[in-house]
Amino acid sequence: MLEAIGVLDELIDSGVRTTALEMNPAGGKPFRIEFGSVDSAFPYSIMTAQKETERILTGALARHGVTVERESELTGLTQDESGVRVLIRLSDGSVQTATAPYLVGADGARSAVRHLLGTALEGDFHGERFLVGDVDAEHGFDPHTMYTFFSPHDGLLMVFPMKGNRVRLIAQVSNTEDAPATEQWLQRVTDERSGARLSITYARWLTTFDIRHAQVPQYRHGRVFLAGAAAHVHSPAGAQGMNTGIQDAFNLGWKLALCVTGAAGSKLLDSYHAERHPVGAHVISFTTKMTKAATLSHPVAQRIRDGAMHAATVLAPVQHAIAQTAEETGIEYHGSPAVVPGGLKSKLVPGDHLPDALPELRTALAAETSHVLVTVAAPVAAELTGALGAVTRQLLVAAGTTGIPAESGTAYGSHGYAITIADPQGLAVTRFGLARGGRILVRPDGYVAALASLTDDVSLHAYEAVLTDWPARS
Repeated sequence: MLEAIGVLDELIDSGVRTTALEMNPAGGKPFRIEFGSVDSAFPYSIMTAQKETERILTGALARHGVTVERESELTGLTQDESGVRVLIRLSDGSVQTATAPYLVGADGARSAVRHLLGTALEGDFHGERFLVGDVDAEHGFDPHTMYTFFSPHDGLLMVFPMKGNRVRLIAQVSNTEDAPATEQWLQRVTDERSGARLSITYARWLTTFDIRHAQVPQYRHGRVFLAGAAAHVHSPAGAQGMNTGIQDAFNLGWKLALCVTGAAGSKLLDSYHAERHPVGAHVISFTTKMTKAATLSHPVAQRIRDGAMHAATVLAPVQHAIAQTAEETGIEYHGSPAVVPGGLKSKLVPGDHLPDALPELRTALAAETSHVLVTVAAPVAAELTGALGAVTRQLLVAAGTTGIPAESGTAYGSHGYAITIADPQGLAVTRFGLARGGRILVRPDGYVAALASLTDDVSLHAYEAVLTDWPARS
């Protein structure tokens, strides 16, 4: 997603690649999960400072003529069939009126948009307190590993090495501790849980915050949508909060772009809730379980937990599942109203993310001068910045070793085009699970919208119906 909007290289350069997760039971033997098994062109995380992420994304907006007004405040919101009207208090105290076809509330856990809609987070409001710091430190941690330490009493400690000697520390602390965040407090907690493996030399930023596990029941309210922490809040365990919010925005962004330009009907926007609400619920469940497992206080329960985790993580399928969950590469939208089920027998299923072309497949395709494989998400960069262009979906034609069908490489539908894969060695057919060749219709976000044989147009036309609000299925 970040590659599609043109910021990936800059983000990678700003941080370090994390290729493993290490979990450390209190007093027990640590165990590691390697990310190399993840089926992705990017089998790693990037650990970078939040300030760097904000700088890079804000710069990308600026290149497209968008300015972020951080001192402005939303104070009023109304909507009708034609659009949304808002009141905005500017930094000088004046109030401005603005209108738009749609509004997205991505304004955090204390969302003003959510409040003005009259909806609320629902879930576990017991609350967990965390002490957080971005620090410079002397340490012996592997810079390409993220660490979780289980405490026998108070909670977990997460250690994220970043560029140079910078480290992000996140420690769960007692709900009864109301003291302000200090370097001494963070150092003490880190020593207790990691065995004095890190010495803070300078605290760049310190804070405490309370987190609850909750989610709004609906992500769409007419012409208003909620995304990120405005829609779901949870523990930082697993480091999935920002990533999940980015996925929300990307999923909604291309759909809004098509609706605003008239390339799709408004019912497509219902699929945002259908696809992203279950993902938010899963992240909340995962982080809740991880936090509870880390805070078991009874010695017997701790031994059972540690033994079970060690036994499970020596199994390759379990390691792969944990790596895929940590890297969030297994997210699928099966059964979504924005995909067409069936159509072709394949290891791919509509709602899966299209697998990345493996290096050997890319090499083989590069040798074919008459045909080309392009990155399926590339047009999204134009779409999300207002230019939009003509492409709203792409048709991959994998014909196998028997030749290229006549319609390949031509325009598809009113807003898409076909990409022909010349595949004499059968690499693409094998990679995408198309035993006898076939066609894969890919959404702008890289997810499979529909599958069809080389002669079946029904599934492809059914997706056209999804976009234009016609009944897609009987």
